[in-house]
Amino acid sequence: MTNTQRTAAILVAAGRGLRAGSGGPKQYRNVGGRAVIHRALAAFSGHPEIAIVQPVVNPDDMAVFNAAVSDLRHAAPVNGGATRQASVLAGLEALAPHRPDIVLIHDAARPFVSADVISRAIVAASRTGAAIPVVAVTDTIKQVTESGDVTATPERATLRIAQTPQTFKFDVILDAHRRAARERSDFTDDAAIAEWAGLTVTTFEGDVANMKLTTPEDFVREEARLAAALGDIRTGTGYDVHAFGEGDHVWLCGLRVPHTKGFLAHSDGDVGLHALVDAILGALADGDIGSHFPPSDMKWKGASSDQFLKYAIERVTARGGRIANLEVTMICERPKIGPLRDQMRARISEISGVDISRIAVKATTSERLGFTGREEGIAATASATIRLPWSA
Repeated sequence: MTNTQRTAAILVAAGRGLRAGSGGPKQYRNVGGRAVIHRALAAFSGHPEIAIVQPVVNPDDMAVFNAAVSDLRHAAPVNGGATRQASVLAGLEALAPHRPDIVLIHDAARPFVSADVISRAIVAASRTGAAIPVVAVTDTIKQVTESGDVTATPERATLRIAQTPQTFKFDVILDAHRRAARERSDFTDDAAIAEWAGLTVTTFEGDVANMKLTTPEDFVREEARLAAALGDIRTGTGYDVHAFGEGDHVWLCGLRVPHTKGFLAHSDGDVGLHALVDAILGALADGDIGSHFPPSDMKWKGASSDQFLKYAIERVTARGGRIANLEVTMICERPKIGPLRDQMRARISEISGVDISRIAVKATTSERLGFTGREEGIAATASATIRLPWSA
């Protein structure tokens, strides 16, 4: 591979995934706390040798796609077709103006593709022009009739399970797809089109973890596998308080709440979010909010606290972890938290990406005792439970 070689990737995400059961297209469901499509796209957008990632999506899914991968690098998505073959051709045509040398074509329903597999794909295409990742067949395979009668037992040593990303010289596979579109529409993968076009397709080492999510049982199995891998369970606590000053509102758990007073604070004074940030950082043993966002730094003057919570969540994600639970308790006489509880939970979920079912907001008073009882300010306590890989 030369230093000037330009490599692109197509992420095929236009399917409906009906065999995966209810819950919408499988590529937008969560597995291990992240959307399937986010995991798949992140593998390519974060790879140093991939210059451009071209998603192909169903036009009905554009809003949910944008929400799922808003933090990732990718080209503007294009609409897929009625078949996988048509969707891949749409992706290839979208890439044509960019003139890549190599293209990797990957199914969004394979969220656990590794950087090593992607690197091997690039090398293989550079060497042979057409290659696919494969894994060995470990079970005996039977060829059967429609009625279930066994007709043959193929030699297991010659069989392989094909995966994606399938990788090709760009001009060659674009030409093959264009030819196929004029004659046939029943190809189930790109290697079959390359074979039909007369190309020799070679293989390279795949990865058993690079499985395709197809059925509800696949999701259950992968959730269990990821949960077992994230066995380092940690809990942190946080506390914050701010005094009242002049104003007509306060920020609480990401909501602007009308009030007769405001907060005296360097940032927006959101005690709920500040306590949550400290709880998450505490679970990570990663300092506290003041060490990451010092009040002496004028950059944070009046800053919105949602960015602090996003930052703390990113610290967990960067270590391969996930949030198991977030809980915050507001301590104040007024404003009343009860009527706003679910709105606060929804807002924390929106900021953090954590499912609302894992977020609790509670409230109590101090029975008119102390500074909160005298309505001189508001306090908040919080706890966070996170799961990290044992190696983190």
